[in-house]
Amino acid sequence: MGACAMLPRIIGQGRAAELLYTGCAMTAQEGERWGFFNRLVAPMPLEQDALALGRRIASGPTFAMASPTQALNQEWSMSLDQAIEAEAQAQALCMQTKDFERAYRAFVAKTKPVFEGD
Repeated sequence: MGACAMLPRIIGQGRAAELLYTGCAMTAQEGERWGFFNRLVAPMPLEQDALALGRRIASGPTFAMASPTQALNQEWSMSLDQAIEAEAQAQALCMQTKDFERAYRAFVAKTKPVFEGD
């Protein structure tokens, strides 16, 4: 199932070994602390929290957001040197967009950038 390949990348070698050797159950709090998921949310605000996160991501620079998405999927099978090179190339491409210019200007002006996807 790939557990020995994926778990160390998600929660670290030591924790993966402990979990696989012991088969222990864990609470939601332990799962969050170990890095299985980013945060715990109570049932009532779950939908609002998810929508807020979705809006935050959607309001970002679309071209630049595609870069880490692609990297996260492809770099599993790359060496560290290959991954660094791939990310450097992706950053160079992102720096050629108008959204990068908007982000830079907003950073200098200490304002929030408005991205247009170009």
